[in-house]
Amino acid sequence: MSPSVPSAAALGQVNIDRLIRLIIFMASPNRKSSDSTKSNEARFVYREFGDSNPALERGVADLPPAEQNIRIQASRKGRKGKTVTVITGFQAKNETLTELVKKLKTQCGTGGTVKENEIEIQGEHTQKLLQILTQLGYKAKISGG
Repeated sequence: MSPSVPSAAALGQVNIDRLIRLIIFMASPNRKSSDSTKSNEARFVYREFGDSNPALERGVADLPPAEQNIRIQASRKGRKGKTVTVITGFQAKNETLTELVKKLKTQCGTGGTVKENEIEIQGEHTQKLLQILTQLGYKAKISGG
């Protein structure tokens, strides 16, 4: 071999060193991008979980109780035979619904939750919930059999 031609192993090592330097340079937070107005932190290709942008969330109109049409229904579907009273038709913010479900749970003496703008109260309390919601000013009806 002539001394002016490097060996294949030496060429491989040189290429690996260049590749490592390039990766470090590309990952560097101080690297100047081609567009100086964009920040490196805001750039992402794919995002499955994490904080959502409040500007992208759908706005919910918090209507007064008299303008909401509420449906009360006892259901057993998907609950292993346990009866749950489902209240649907709310057009209110999540905070308003959590306050309302707290009142309804104490009046009925059972547990309950808010799921996707619906209130679920454990047990069959359709008549009792109808009275409570009409006293609170909601237009409520019992639906289903």
